[in-house]
Order: sequence, then C-alpha cells, then structure tokens
Amino acid sequence: MSAESQVAVNGTANHHNNSGNHTDARNTHEQMCHRRHNLYVTKVTVVLGAQWGDEGKGKVVDMLAADADIVCRCQGGNNAGHTVVVEGKDFDFHLLPSGIIHEKCVSVIGNGVVIHLPGLFDELAKNEAKGLKSWEKRLIISNRAHLVLDLHQQVDGLQEAEKGGKSLGTTKKGIGPCYSSKATRNGIRVSDLLGDFKVFSEKFEALAAMYKRLYPDFSVDVNAELARYREYAERLRPLVRDSVSFLHAALKEGKSVLVEGANAAMLDIDFGTYPYVTSSNCSIGGVLTGLGLPPQAIGEVIGVVKAYTTRVGDGPFPTELLDETGSFLQKRGGEVGVTTLRIRRCGWLDLALLRYTSMVNGYTAICLTKLDILDTLKEIKIAVSYNLHGKKIDHFPGSITDLGQVEVNYITVPGWLQSTENVRDFGELPPQAQDYIRLIENELDVPVKWIGVGKGRESIICVKD
Repeated sequence: MSAESQVAVNGTANHHNNSGNHTDARNTHEQMCHRRHNLYVTKVTVVLGAQWGDEGKGKVVDMLAADADIVCRCQGGNNAGHTVVVEGKDFDFHLLPSGIIHEKCVSVIGNGVVIHLPGLFDELAKNEAKGLKSWEKRLIISNRAHLVLDLHQQVDGLQEAEKGGKSLGTTKKGIGPCYSSKATRNGIRVSDLLGDFKVFSEKFEALAAMYKRLYPDFSVDVNAELARYREYAERLRPLVRDSVSFLHAALKEGKSVLVEGANAAMLDIDFGTYPYVTSSNCSIGGVLTGLGLPPQAIGEVIGVVKAYTTRVGDGPFPTELLDETGSFLQKRGGEVGVTTLRIRRCGWLDLALLRYTSMVNGYTAICLTKLDILDTLKEIKIAVSYNLHGKKIDHFPGSITDLGQVEVNYITVPGWLQSTENVRDFGELPPQAQDYIRLIENELDVPVKWIGVGKGRESIICVKD
C-alpha cells in the first residue's frame, strides 16, 4: 500500500474515531441533562397561607402529614400559631411543624426559622403533656437557624413604644429585631451556640452592648443569660444537624417532604401590606431560601384560604366588616389569635387579594377552610375587584395608602342556611355552597381540592377530580 493510501486509510479511521467521541459526548450530555431534570425522586409539597394568616394551615398540614415522611418549617418564629385538634385535644404549635403529631414523621426546623429556645422547650413540654410522643427522635433543627434571644424581645417592645401611635402591632416576640441582627450580620446562629462557647459569649456581649447604646432603657444580666444558654446548648445539641444535606438526601431517596409555611402571603415582607407585615418571606421564595431547596424541587403548592377574610393587628383591610356581620363572624369563627390572644378583624372573602397571592405563589390547589362558619348567613358577599380614584384597577396596590383608599366591588350570592359540619362528600353540600366554591375556583383558575367544615381533623371534604 502506498504511503498516500495509508494516510487516507488512517485519516478515515481517525475520522470515525472522532465521530464516535462526539456521539459519546452527546450521549453523556443528554444523560447529564436527564439526571439534572430528574434530580429528585419526589417533589416537595408546600402549604402556604393565602391571606393574612390564621387560615387553618395547621389542620391542612396535619391532614397531609399522615402520608409524609418529613414535615418542615421554613421561616418565621414563634409569632405564628397553628392549632391541630386530635381526639378533642387542642395541640398548639408555634415553632414546631404541625406534622410532629404524627409519630412516623420527622420534623425539621429549617435555617430560615428564628428560634427562641425558651419558647421551643416550653412548647415541647406543653404538647408532651397533652400526648406528643417520641419527639426527641423525630425533631431536627438546622445548625444555620438564628436564635431569638430575650434581649431581642425586649428591643421589640422598646421599638414599638418608640413608634407610639404609629406602632405596627407586632407580637413583641423579638422576630423583627432577630431578623435585623441577621441582616446586619451580628446575629447569633445555632452553630455559634454549639461551637466555642467563648466565641458565643463574645457575640452575645457585643449584641447586648450595641442595644444598650441604642436604647437607654435596655438592660440585661449578661452573666445570667450566658449561664442559661450554656445549659440550653446541651439540651439542643442532640437535635441539631445540617438540615440542607439531610433534605436533599431524603428527596433523592424518594422520601415525601411537606413544607408548612408560617404567617401568610399578605404578611410577606416583600409582597404583603408593608410595613404591616412580618419580617420574613412567607411566600414561595421563603421556602427555597429557608430550607436550601432549588425551584425544581417544588411540586404541589397548596394555598389555604379561609371562606372569609381575617387579619390580626393594624394595616389596611379592604373588605373589613365593622358591623354586626363582622362581630358575628368573629364570635362564630372563634377568631382569637393562638399566639397573641388578640381579636381578629373579620371581613368578606376577597378574590382580588387571592388572585394576587396566587400569582406570586403559583397555587396548584386550594384548601378552603371554615366554610361551616357561613352556614347561617342568608346572603354572602364576595369582593371581585377594586376601584381606585373612580377607576377599576387590574392589579393589587403595592402602596398601603392606595389600598386604604380602594372601593371594593362586590357580588352577592345566596347563603345555604343549613349545617355543613357533618358533610364529608362534595355532592352532599347544599347547592348554594357548591356554587360558592365553584365561583372561587373559576375566578382564581385553581381547583379547590379540600374543604374544611369544622375544627377536628376529620372535618374535611376531599373533592374528587
């Protein structure tokens, strides 16, 4: 064979070899893309409050937790309260995920939560006395979570007092000051407490000194607090781990993960009625940052909607009822804050508000709660849109000044005037109640999958597809 022929043959062979390499590279790329797309065997289910809180999220989480392996809190602190009624007993949860009542569930308090340790241990003791079992083996606390100290609570009260008549109506649980410490990078995390105690002490003393400079009335016994936290550290240590790697490993193994949002969309620090909001992101974004999850890990996003609207504290409330109907809803609905014992303001269901929170959170389903509270009303109003300065608007106002000036456009629908408390099938609801639910579905373009008709965990209707 001539040299030229040999070169030609070798060249052809090399060409084929290169083609094979390109094919292998393409296959590897496609396999990698497939793996990334299917990174998680299961998807996270998220439960979020769709209004101003107190929608009954705890009951929904309790129901879904029956089929979950892990239930997580992602943000907020013990300024939120969820109640679960089991066999006639009220279990009140403030920092603990409501799913902890299920003995097969692991409960995770994520890095986005701010933890008041005295409150946490008190909450555990109270619920243990009511029948909560084996929580020591099923509770995980993120080492990245920040600590709410008693000095944060003291500062919360001092800040509210400074505002006088313009106070925000906070719970004075220290949540805002703790998140402020986190943002200004002088906060204290769980990992600090469990690390070198000398370093923890220095951070604590620096924070106390700063508050003393800012607030003349501030006072704290540093030595006593440090002694107390040295004891808390040993009680806390067995519960703490890296929650981010734990959750990612669980999802890859096919574990079922449920996230319980605290507070609600209209209290979100970015999307709520600022400044009458909480200090964290209680919309879908807070789930990602509060647990270290990427967007592709999220599956179902369930918005919990009360069949009317309530809010605690100050701030604009377009559908608020300052009449006998408002008082009726408050009394019949037992509208008193779990955490603060404050009376909740009551008003009609607001679809303009719900369209907005659905847009932000991307609800895939709705759980409508407390339908039974409307059972005795002859007529029911529903807010469908707002007018501002005489013109209908197609967005939810970002300014509380504008929100306080809107005129609400209502429709009136007939009530059903019969009890729904013992109904367990959608088809057995009164036709007017069915129409009320279908109207909500059609206006929001989101299916109502569950309907709450009482306090107990059994008082719920699962709507078949």
